[in-house]
Amino acid sequence: QVQLVESGGGLVQAGGSLRLSCAASGRTFSRYAMGWFRQAPGKEREFVAGINWSGKDTYFADSVKGRFTISRDNAKNTVYLQMNSLKLEDTAVYYCASARREFSGVVLTDWGYWGQGTQVTVSS
Repeated sequence: QVQLVESGGGLVQAGGSLRLSCAASGRTFSRYAMGWFRQAPGKEREFVAGINWSGKDTYFADSVKGRFTISRDNAKNTVYLQMNSLKLEDTAVYYCASARREFSGVVLTDWGYWGQGTQVTVSS
């Protein structure tokens, strides 16, 4: 059973930084692409960032390019989202996701598994 558990959310002032973590279990972590999504109140869930199984390929939404980075530690079964220069509009619940299929990329990925989410609130 695949489980994804996010942590690291919280309240931060605009311009500040946060690092989210997602610990995965239930299958061989290093074979699967991982992603981060977010959902703000009243809006649909949107893609934020993705990283392929090896960590060599990453992809970001235009809204976070240059501010967010995604990384993974396959030895710790964990994916990270480093968020810098946070803006009010980054406020959302952030979800970790794992690809359904092994060795897939991070574009048009079938995200089969989801965490419960962690709240990120950016204040002025």
